[in-house]
Amino acid sequence: MWGKLGNNIWAVKEAILTTTRKNKLMQSFMPIVTSQDCAFCKIVLSETQSYNVFEDDITLAFLDKRPLFPGHCLLLPKSHYETLIDLPASLVAPLFQNAQLLAHAMEKGLQAEGTFVAINNRISQSVPHLHIHIVPRHKKDGLKGFFWPRQHYQDEATILSIQNTLRTTVAQLISETQS
Repeated sequence: MWGKLGNNIWAVKEAILTTTRKNKLMQSFMPIVTSQDCAFCKIVLSETQSYNVFEDDITLAFLDKRPLFPGHCLLLPKSHYETLIDLPASLVAPLFQNAQLLAHAMEKGLQAEGTFVAINNRISQSVPHLHIHIVPRHKKDGLKGFFWPRQHYQDEATILSIQNTLRTTVAQLISETQS
């Protein structure tokens, strides 16, 4: 009996490893699918200006043009998926690993005391393209519950400074994990 169970465990482990390898292989060959009418797809295609802070083969992160606080980023899959429900399972982990990376970069690079991470699915989703809000937070910053008083950046120099800080910190964090 234990022999059969042991063989089954190894078969399950091999199946998991094979599936993981297939998912990684699929990710490297998955074409980016965009929607012509989507504002975020236009950013992915560089048809609309954005202040990008991170990009890899699967995701793109840029500064929100109407931030809750300076450094507020939107992270999205490059391919067009309307909601989290629509996102293929193979892309969930890479998307959230990058959300984690950006939250870390905000705490380290912008000296945020924490972050607010949120997704709207359909209700309150201003652009129907899945995106994660990653917002730097400080104690007593005035953000209460889900009331989000939007702000504007003081000027483009401020935008560029924050963009550069986050890009540099993301690169440092990636370098540290690869060492």
